[in-house]
Amino acid sequence: MNEEVEVLLNWYDKNKREFPWRKDKDPYHVWISEIMLQQTRIEAVIEYYKRFLKEIPSIQKLSIIEEDKLLKLWEGLGYYSRARNLKKAAKKIMEEYHGVFPEEYEDIIKLPGIGEYTAGAISSICFQKKEVCIDGNVMRVYVRLNNSNMDVQDKKEKKKVAREIKRILPKETGDFNQALMELGETICIPNGMPKCSICPLERFCEAHKKGKESSIPEKKGKKEKKEEEYTIFLIQYKNLFAIRKRDSGLLKNMWEFPNKKGILKTQEIKKIFSTQEVEKGIKNIHIFTHKKWKMNSFLIKVSKKNEEYTWVTLNDLEKGYALPTAFKPFFKYLKEKYPQ
Repeated sequence: MNEEVEVLLNWYDKNKREFPWRKDKDPYHVWISEIMLQQTRIEAVIEYYKRFLKEIPSIQKLSIIEEDKLLKLWEGLGYYSRARNLKKAAKKIMEEYHGVFPEEYEDIIKLPGIGEYTAGAISSICFQKKEVCIDGNVMRVYVRLNNSNMDVQDKKEKKKVAREIKRILPKETGDFNQALMELGETICIPNGMPKCSICPLERFCEAHKKGKESSIPEKKGKKEKKEEEYTIFLIQYKNLFAIRKRDSGLLKNMWEFPNKKGILKTQEIKKIFSTQEVEKGIKNIHIFTHKKWKMNSFLIKVSKKNEEYTWVTLNDLEKGYALPTAFKPFFKYLKEKYPQ
């Protein structure tokens, strides 16, 4: 066994963090955790994971759960297409694999919502297949160890690194892949100085020998986020409030408060809704990966219900409808204004 590999595995065995999805190698558990961990901090995922598994303990249950209930369980994790793809994949597993999670990488990667990284993680951790998991952590560890100036975002470079790592994979593939990721998450960190003095691979690291560990990989300038302005309508009829499903774009098919692009004035809103009972609400800025929403809200009291909306009490909205994070501050505002 390659010396660096042996050192890394020994370090991982003694230092790995305890997470609920590491208690066993059930592919359902690993799959759910890996999808949740995409775009989400580990600390934030733990309680979501426990709640999700309690409500949906099996692939079979996942395949038949109502979408609104699924999205409510996912509420707060964002990127709701991940949850929808989980259900699509569960249905495919039920139909094509008789409810048993497939073992082969080639079958796993064909499931909705699963890419190379996730397929590699599941096949190596659960089935000890000789597959790699290349994420930002692994790329960072690799370029520092080799004092490389490669672009860690380049897909061709990632494939090259995957081939290199696959060449040295030990039989404990799952542990090795997790060890590399663990090293990148806890020691060979992206922001701030890497913790070289406690790194098990310090003596093998070429960037550290040359004092370049903090400048590799080279930081790329972030793209400016596109700004969009919205006016949010908090429409009230007696103790009911209007919500609807978003029909296009970001957050498509998610529940939201009715809204219109652009920042409207009070008089415009009075005309639109034929009411004088309009007052300014709160403002909020929500930042997505590539966009920034600047939102103004208005509380609008109406004398009759527009049937194009769904009308709910605040309690019903809280318990039964998944509201994206962008709209949460407006819900909180209403809860504080109308405590129940």
